Amino acid sequence: MANIFSRRSNSVPIKIVSALFLLATIITSAITYYATPEYLRVGYEPLQPVAFDHDLHVSQLGMDCRYCHTYVDRSHESNVPAASTCMNCHNQIHTDSPALAPIRNSYYSGEPVPWVRIHMLPDYVYFNHAIHVNRGISCVECHGDVHKMEKVHQTKPFSMAFCLECHRDPAQAVRPIDTVYNLRWKPENPEAHRTQAEQFVHDWKVTPPQSCSGCHR
Repeated sequence: MANIFSRRSNSVPIKIVSALFLLATIITSAITYYATPEYLRVGYEPLQPVAFDHDLHVSQLGMDCRYCHTYVDRSHESNVPAASTCMNCHNQIHTDSPALAPIRNSYYSGEPVPWVRIHMLPDYVYFNHAIHVNRGISCVECHGDVHKMEKVHQTKPFSMAFCLECHRDPAQAVRPIDTVYNLRWKPENPEAHRTQAEQFVHDWKVTPPQSCSGCHR
């Protein structure tokens, strides 16, 4: 029986398989890059109902993080302040400012200010703020130099790799407890501080989980 297929047709299946493999590689690479937290979230700076300037309030006025984020050292969440917290000062300062109208409206109506959340973890990730700040992890380790930001934006990827890098070597981020909320603090001698941080890790029994169940509960 005559062969109705040419020799060239024998290479078609190989070409198809190669093309599919190449396509799968391209798709996988694209998803790996474009669907990661680093690509999707770093630099995220949404428009907020009130332009709160952290540089003014923290760096210039010297406000402590805990004045607004009251439960950061007692809860797994770092709460956003209620309008009543803002009005503790703004019932005397800039009382008629149009920019603060949403704060005043919230205060008198009881309706919360519709802040847009910036730093967000997936629902399947558990993170406890209190555990971190009470063991010498400052806000800047995850949020960057937030005290210098006129508009808050996300600077760190919050990816699993980002978290594990710290969990595998917590001494790189640990600092003295009394400097946790001093966002401008830098060690005078980094080498000596590293030795001190390693001692903190030992004395405070800092053993960050590296297994899946530590963060995925």
